[in-house]
This record gives sequence, structure tokens and C-alpha cells, in this order.
Amino acid sequence: QVQLVESGGGLVQAGDSLRLSCAASGRAFSRYAMGWFRQAPGKEREFVAAITSSDGNTYYADSVKGRFTSSKDNAKNTVYLQMNTLKPEDTAVYYCAARYGSWSWNSYQYDYWGQGTQVTVSS
Repeated sequence: QVQLVESGGGLVQAGDSLRLSCAASGRAFSRYAMGWFRQAPGKEREFVAAITSSDGNTYYADSVKGRFTSSKDNAKNTVYLQMNTLKPEDTAVYYCAARYGSWSWNSYQYDYWGQGTQVTVSS
């Protein structure tokens, strides 16, 4: 069992930065690939980024590539999403998720989810 708690969301202006954190509790955190997803009102949940369990490789959606960076600290059982040059279209509830083993862009393949944190970017 893995519990995930996101933090760091807020209201910012376009061009600003935010860093989201996802603190995990439970065993074997280092064996889980971690994903970041977001869901805007009236839209489906979409993949944002992922970081692998083994070597920390990262993967990003085209819409955030070059602006967002995911990292993790296994000692702290925490994953981060650094978001730079935020745009109004980044406004959404952001979720972190854990998947045992390899990463996936498909949200249905993740086993555990956090409660989400709201990110609002004003123009």
C-alpha cells in the first residue's frame, strides 16, 4: 500500500513557476514509477510527466516538454514537478500517481493516487 500526498499548488500569473511535491508513505517507494497527471474542468485526465523507478529517467507530454521537470528523492520518498513558464492552459488539478515497476502514460495503469492539488494560472 502506498499513500500519496501532493502539495505546492496555488494561484500564479502566466510566466511564473511552481513546484509541486508528492510525498509517499509505504514500502518500496523506489520500486514505483511515479507519474504526474492533470485534469482541467470538463476535460479528461491527461498525462503530464513520469519518472522511472530504476534509473530516474523522465518522460513528458509534448505540451510541457521544456517547461516542466520531474525529479525524485528516494531518501525522502518524495517526487517533485518543477513547473516553469506556466500558461493559463496549465490550469488544472494535478495528481501524482504510483505504478509498481515501469512507467506508463496511461492513467488507468497506475495503482495509487494522491488527492490532487489545484494549479491556477491567470493571464
